[in-house]
Amino acid sequence: MKEKKLNRFAVLAATIFFVGTLFPYAYGAVDRGLKKLRTLVEVLEFVKENYVETTDSDQLVEGAIRGVVGELDDFSQYLNEKEYKNLKNDTRGDFGGLGIRLQKIDGFITVVTPMPGTPAFRAGVMPQDRILEVDGKDITDMELEEAVELMRGPEGSKVTVVMSRKNEKTGTYEPLPAFHFKRQKIVPEVVYHRMLNDHIGYLYMVDFSGHSLEEVKKALADLRQKGMQSMVLDLRFNPGGLLTGAVDISKLFLPQDKMIVYTQGRKPEYYQEFKTTLDGPYVEGKMAVLVNQGSASASEIVSGALQDNKRAFVVGQRTFGKASVQQLVPLSGGAGLRLTIARYYTPSGRLIQRDYRDKSKADEGGIFPDVEVIVPSNEEYKCFKPYTDIVYVPGQKTPELEFKEKDPALEKAVEILTGKISLEDAVAASQKAAQERKDKKQAEKQAPAVKTPASSKTDK
Repeated sequence: MKEKKLNRFAVLAATIFFVGTLFPYAYGAVDRGLKKLRTLVEVLEFVKENYVETTDSDQLVEGAIRGVVGELDDFSQYLNEKEYKNLKNDTRGDFGGLGIRLQKIDGFITVVTPMPGTPAFRAGVMPQDRILEVDGKDITDMELEEAVELMRGPEGSKVTVVMSRKNEKTGTYEPLPAFHFKRQKIVPEVVYHRMLNDHIGYLYMVDFSGHSLEEVKKALADLRQKGMQSMVLDLRFNPGGLLTGAVDISKLFLPQDKMIVYTQGRKPEYYQEFKTTLDGPYVEGKMAVLVNQGSASASEIVSGALQDNKRAFVVGQRTFGKASVQQLVPLSGGAGLRLTIARYYTPSGRLIQRDYRDKSKADEGGIFPDVEVIVPSNEEYKCFKPYTDIVYVPGQKTPELEFKEKDPALEKAVEILTGKISLEDAVAASQKAAQERKDKKQAEKQAPAVKTPASSKTDK
């Protein structure tokens, strides 16, 4: 009896402590909350005493905590002592990876984007692919960090990954043949550039990392020396990276005293503005930005800043929608909490973060291009194939690449930059096409369903 009371007290204490830690204002509504707390304690206690197998109180409480945090969004996370320690120490050493940025969406470990030149890109992994198994281990209910660690390993080692991909016609996810990867050291800070016809400079950023600004400056200086009068900044398949990188890159193209991005949360102290202080060295000349579903985070900050400040027009497809601020909070017992405290907004006040859970907010989040150019993923992938066989060595000159595949998004940007079609006409045509697709989809939903004869029905 004494042990039972102790267990109950432990569960209640842990629960109340957790609620107090997460929600400092909860005590104002204590009468409302106590009933739910009592219910939670009752459930935990009944499970512990009556479940068919022996349970552990600590595991039950941890599961309850994970459930609470998991209800918030796809980015907030409770970290037990081991997970929190690993996150702080980041003891990856010389381990290799696959070259994909991941996020948990709708409960699935989902590919934000594969980075060109990496094992994942070479194998044909696409944005929005869901990872189901790693070396035969089911990861569908696994935490993001744990899944990432399974995919990480010694450079040169092999790993088998099973994924599923969304069928654009049916909207359902279908399994893909297993991918067999060989891990390699990922060096993401890569910038490629070249001159196009009509004095158009082209700059492709793979990532926003520690040396991105330095590399971009070098590339822009070279393009200007070669006669660049207008430019294309390509951020497709760019998963983002450092906020400072996004802000610094934006400053290169914007005049002084322009808003780049701001954060806003429930508390006033979470509001923070990022602005330019001086004119950037590349504020003149027409500019286009290319984005797709694999453009995320810092890519969205840059494209949104240039779009809202009328510095550049955006061509391509709606971006991923990943831009929220997480705070890492230490908890008792060595655990930790990663909690979303604010979100990023473009200068005009557009929310960048996309809520994949709430279908009523399907039209919110991400950066919508001025000129939408929809390209099937497998076709767009071919445009980046020349990058996949490059072994990047910092400090060495990138070899000349040949681009033979048709690139509709880039071609549309060039048409506008050269005046073959006005931006206004391109935007109008894009909006008309989008409305036609929307009307067609709505008509398909409203069309009467074709009844299947009873004799031909089968159970699935």
